[in-house]
Amino acid sequence: MSKELIINTTSQETRVALLENSHIAELYIERSRDRGIVGNIYKGRVIRVLPGMQAAFVDIGLEKAAFLYVADVLDEVEAVEQFIDGGHGAPGAGEEAGDNERHLPPIEDLLREGQEILVQVAKEPIGTKGARISSHISLPGRHLVYMPTVDHVGISRRIESEEEKDRLRAIVDAIRPPGSGFIVRTAAEGKSEEDLIADLEFLLNLWQEISGRKEGRGAPALIHTELDVICKVLRDILTEDVARIVVDSRSEHDKIVSFIETFMPKLRYSIELYEDEEPIFDAFGLEIEIARALGRKVWLKSGGYIIIEQTEALVAVDVNTGRFVGKHNLEDTILKTNLEAVKEIAFQLRLRNIGGLIIIDFIDMEKEAHREKVYSALLEALKSDKSKTNILKISELGLVEMTRQRVRESIGRTLCEPCPYCEGKGYVKSRTTMAYEIFRELRRELRNLPGEKLTLVVHPDIAALLYDEERQGIEELEQRFAKVISITGRPVFHQEQYEILPG
Repeated sequence: MSKELIINTTSQETRVALLENSHIAELYIERSRDRGIVGNIYKGRVIRVLPGMQAAFVDIGLEKAAFLYVADVLDEVEAVEQFIDGGHGAPGAGEEAGDNERHLPPIEDLLREGQEILVQVAKEPIGTKGARISSHISLPGRHLVYMPTVDHVGISRRIESEEEKDRLRAIVDAIRPPGSGFIVRTAAEGKSEEDLIADLEFLLNLWQEISGRKEGRGAPALIHTELDVICKVLRDILTEDVARIVVDSRSEHDKIVSFIETFMPKLRYSIELYEDEEPIFDAFGLEIEIARALGRKVWLKSGGYIIIEQTEALVAVDVNTGRFVGKHNLEDTILKTNLEAVKEIAFQLRLRNIGGLIIIDFIDMEKEAHREKVYSALLEALKSDKSKTNILKISELGLVEMTRQRVRESIGRTLCEPCPYCEGKGYVKSRTTMAYEIFRELRRELRNLPGEKLTLVVHPDIAALLYDEERQGIEELEQRFAKVISITGRPVFHQEQYEILPG
């Protein structure tokens, strides 16, 4: 599979697109005014302990207090396992409060109000929720992740060879300081002992700097800032199968060259400076694909389509045959549509960075073999997704329940805001509904309004409807109440807004 990194940077915003076979697979966006905080390390102060939730609120200097579960205070091995599963973010980023908490001491025995504690952000503040934090600090390098609070060595589950796992574990066990914890990343596969030692020394020196900084500061305080989005992407997803990197900024080009020479000196990438007049994302056809990722309907090549609806609690995905009528029989048509939808759904989940609870409504399949085939195809399609997923089997109703690790906001919520017109509902009352609502209000008001005339001020579209199709309703009211109704269109009005004025 051919992979490329396309980087567009301005003073306000940086966008990094990972292309697979010339199509955008992942998009990372960072804006200078609201740069992400996942991976940042803070010295925080506990402001409230909640025994009923086995959690605490911690002030780390942000607008909303951060949330700390008891499992993120003590359960060190679980923290390691979650990091290995999740791939990105801090330990604990893929879990919620669950069964492990009953094996842990009560949080009120571990934390007290006013206590200062060093924490790392595992999840961005999302919606009304504050940041999710962990007391298990993790410092990612190119090949290793250093976890100073854990005495354990973990190996990425994406390394499949048991022989390679044993080799890497033996190297790390031999070179790590006593009592320290490390996770061997997927990028370490096949690397030499010298590569791992260089990574380890860099991380140990970084931790010494952080430890020194925390001693001289009171809480709340920012102690360590995670890398910017470009360096983070280079560190986390840049592998030998990335054919080239194209960037449209001279300064970022030089920074990328320096970063790779420092941290990946043995790797040689084609790093190109894009200098054409046409914007780089336009030249690679990415703006169209990003716009497509913001729509609720996604068409399939066969003529079927999927609908993606994101709510506060979950994301619903609905599969439909649309214009696809098939060639043989209904069951084959349904199976082909569902299998095609599986690939598009996996692609859209990655591109849109959709996380949390996801419900997929496949077209009902009568044959158990077909349901099993679609389920297996979904598992296979999600293998390339670095975010941790849990999938339940397809129910008899054709529904799949799954979860996907959520560390940052989805693209839709990053690039969009609730519509001020419909206030986030997604709908406004139709023109006909508004006309009949106005008629009801006029019947209430005309009895008490003085004079023989009144003015109805409405949106221009409503005014056009009342002058044309609904003119008879206005005339009936004028005859019944012996008043003249003058209709005025006001462009600044919301479609659901109107005023009834005397005279």
